[in-house]
Amino acid sequence: MKEDKLDCLIVGAGPAGLTAAIYLARFHLKIGIVDAGRSRASWIPCTRNVPGFPEGISGDDLLRRMREQAEKYGASFSHGRVTRLDSVDGGFSAEWGEGSATARSVLLATGVRNRRPDMDEELHQEALARGLIRYCPICDAYEVTDRKVGVIGSGSHGVAEALFLRGYTADVTLVAPDETHRLEPEDQERLRESGIHTLDGPSRGVAIQEDCIVVETAEGHHTFDTVYPALGSDTHVELAEQIGVGLASETGCITVDSHQRTNVPGVYAAGDVVLGLDQISHALGEGGVAATTIRNDLSKLRPLLR
Repeated sequence: MKEDKLDCLIVGAGPAGLTAAIYLARFHLKIGIVDAGRSRASWIPCTRNVPGFPEGISGDDLLRRMREQAEKYGASFSHGRVTRLDSVDGGFSAEWGEGSATARSVLLATGVRNRRPDMDEELHQEALARGLIRYCPICDAYEVTDRKVGVIGSGSHGVAEALFLRGYTADVTLVAPDETHRLEPEDQERLRESGIHTLDGPSRGVAIQEDCIVVETAEGHHTFDTVYPALGSDTHVELAEQIGVGLASETGCITVDSHQRTNVPGVYAAGDVVLGLDQISHALGEGGVAATTIRNDLSKLRPLLR
């Protein structure tokens, strides 16, 4: 990445960051994107929930196409995890690995990371690739219609996911990740009324058996067509905290206005790191809004002339 100052540095190359990169590059702005290569979208073996791809598209293919589109218009990419972000005179400075850059503005599209169930990494990756583990029922619950589904989770979050999936199949089991379920009486009643089974843990994914996944609990081994972990996620806000960007007290997500501005002038955020619907289509929209706002805000500081 060039040493002269960028108009915008984008941190994260998931759907939100890449959309913003395409827009900003086509605005004739000098931009750089730094990405560690860990977008959650890359986990998706095939999504049929993205408009325009009726037969589905893998997350890797979607990201590759978007990156190629951004590069076609002049976006510059660097691989690495940004570890330092500071406010400096006239903008911001960032450091990653052996690279660094200064920029007039920054877009944080750093996303979140799902908490994984207890299982070997190799088993997790194979199960994910085969659709035996899925993380987003909004995206792909249609694919488990009338199948045998396990939900690993407890508390209100686990109950909510199990009830959502009950709209697709009558065979749903809520499995506690730890020793016992932590369920309020009203949640227990909702599960009973919906015919959702419960199993105490601890739970561990132990094997793939033909086209099913086997989960071990204190009550024995249980086989499911698909398992949804409902264990929550961790939001990547370390860089935001370094420069004083405000976070929502309940969720820990970056707070933004309707144009994706944070409370720090010159810093914007989009995608799953912002509170909202964690969906590719939603991230695309936020990336477009953020990029347009960045372009217009920069033009107020200095006319953008050709």
